[in-house]
Amino acid sequence: MRILIFGINYSPELTGIGKYTGEMGAWLAARGHDVAVVTAKPYYPEWDVHLAYKGTGWMTERIDGVTVHRVPLYVPKEVTSKKRILHEFSFLGGILPKWFGLLLKKKYDVVINITPPFHLGFYAWLYAKMKDAKLVTHIQDLQVDAAKELGMISNERLLNLMFKAEKHLLTSSDVVSSISLGMKKKILAKGVLDQKYIMFPNWVDEQTIKPLTKMQSLRDEWGIPLTDTVVLYSGNLGEKQGLEIIIDAAKQFSDRPDVHFIICGSGGARGRLKAMAEQAGLKQIRFYPLQPYEKLSALLATADVHLVLQKKSASDLVMPSKLTGILAAGGCSIVSALPGTSLYEIVDIHHLGILIEPESVEALTNGLQQALDTDLSPYRERARQYAERFLSKEQVLQEFERNLVRLTSHEKQT
Repeated sequence: MRILIFGINYSPELTGIGKYTGEMGAWLAARGHDVAVVTAKPYYPEWDVHLAYKGTGWMTERIDGVTVHRVPLYVPKEVTSKKRILHEFSFLGGILPKWFGLLLKKKYDVVINITPPFHLGFYAWLYAKMKDAKLVTHIQDLQVDAAKELGMISNERLLNLMFKAEKHLLTSSDVVSSISLGMKKKILAKGVLDQKYIMFPNWVDEQTIKPLTKMQSLRDEWGIPLTDTVVLYSGNLGEKQGLEIIIDAAKQFSDRPDVHFIICGSGGARGRLKAMAEQAGLKQIRFYPLQPYEKLSALLATADVHLVLQKKSASDLVMPSKLTGILAAGGCSIVSALPGTSLYEIVDIHHLGILIEPESVEALTNGLQQALDTDLSPYRERARQYAERFLSKEQVLQEFERNLVRLTSHEKQT
């Protein structure tokens, strides 16, 4: 198959949507498909264009057998709702000349649109319509719902317009996929037919990310005794997670020098969190940059307890991608989620971690105390078993490929 992917994030970004889209593109190319991607210069999660791509305009490169068309875009140093909108629209504007060029080339059989941003789908939809290709819309984050529920956009007229545009793109797609059951329910409520929906969860390479001993972790490099307790938050330091409560909860353990809090990553909230920790005089909180992929297993093995934290309003709109790696590494997590959400149900049914109320310092403090007082080895064993059974990279991507083959085979038969 000839496959064209539209997505703002792509390899070599190490985390978030770009990681998964990059791995998907490389995997499909390795299977013999002709894959091309239209994407931005890599900038996430640092919100700074990677050094090797600075000062360049439109460019094309080959990564892992994939033809990658990169377009310039505006990347704000300080991320606000308004600046994020400008950021996304600058990407859409940058795509235009490349999009016209693709129209003049040989047709792609399938167009895969990765959302967010949801309005990127108009390019994918128009290409599919004009070239008679199949359109797959894959949703990593229900962006319009999140913008409303998190209060990022309050203008009702604008929100209604965005919901109508989103509905058009979804119902015009041949296939719509997402990463969780909670998202599926919301997508079907937007008018998507059940037979058009497929589940396409985020995966993990369980052969690469696996349980390691503390001796194999980063404790020695970071000067942390093997007998001490490490609480780790690793990932995007953004506003959706409500990460301030880590600092507030750490205050409750200020008399425990054997309990270390590590915040690993970058994002819009990093500077503020670091300032809060310094102001509170919390010496047991450490900040590290996002670690390279080859160190991920060692990083995850450093922790006794992992934090998977979100705000109440985001808990069924976003399935945290960091959880897949934690599970594959056999980690025990404290997870903030509301009952009835996909995240809560997965953790609860499979006993994968300690569930707490979102946005509650008291709940997080109690969860941490419970973790300190509990044998966590059963959680760790179940986590690895779940990853092997449900999140295997090969299984997930093979099933997605089968869906693409069925989609294009049906087109040829009709």
